[in-house]
Amino acid sequence: MSSLTPAPASTPTHAFEDFSVGQVREFGSRLVDREEGLAFAAAYDPQPLHLDEDAANASVLGGLSISGWHTCALVMRMMCDAYLLDSTSQGSPGIDQLRWLKPVRPGDTLRVRMTVLETKDSRSRPAIGLVRSSWEVFNQKDELVMTMDGWGMFGRRGT
Repeated sequence: MSSLTPAPASTPTHAFEDFSVGQVREFGSRLVDREEGLAFAAAYDPQPLHLDEDAANASVLGGLSISGWHTCALVMRMMCDAYLLDSTSQGSPGIDQLRWLKPVRPGDTLRVRMTVLETKDSRSRPAIGLVRSSWEVFNQKDELVMTMDGWGMFGRRGT
C-alpha cells in the first residue's frame, strides 16, 4: 500500500445509512500544481492547450489550463480523503453528468461541495444502498469550475 493511502478503517465511519437527501458536505482544498498538470497532460491528454503556453494563449481558454480529466482526478482524491476511504464504498456505476465550466489554471486552489440528491435501496443486492450526489467544484475565487452528478454504492452498516 502506498504511503499516500491510509489503511482502511476497521469500522468505517460512513455507511449507506449516513447519507440523507439534502445533506451538504464541503471538503478539499487542493492546490493545482503546474508540473503535475503538465505531466498528467503529457501522459493522458496531450492537447497543446494543456502543454504549451503559446498554444494555450491562442486557444479559446486564453492560457494554460489543467486537463478536465486531471480536475476529475483531483476531485476524486479529495473525495477519497474526505469520506470514501473511511466508508463502506463499493464503487460507482457511473457519472450521469459532467461539465467543465471554467478553465482550471496552475496555481488555482480547488474545493468541493457535495449534495446528496437521492438515496435508494439496491434491488439486486440487499446489502447495498445507492446514493446519487451532485459535486460542485470551486476555485479560490469561489468561481464554479466543474459540476458532476453521479451514483455511489455503499454497504449498509452491519452487513
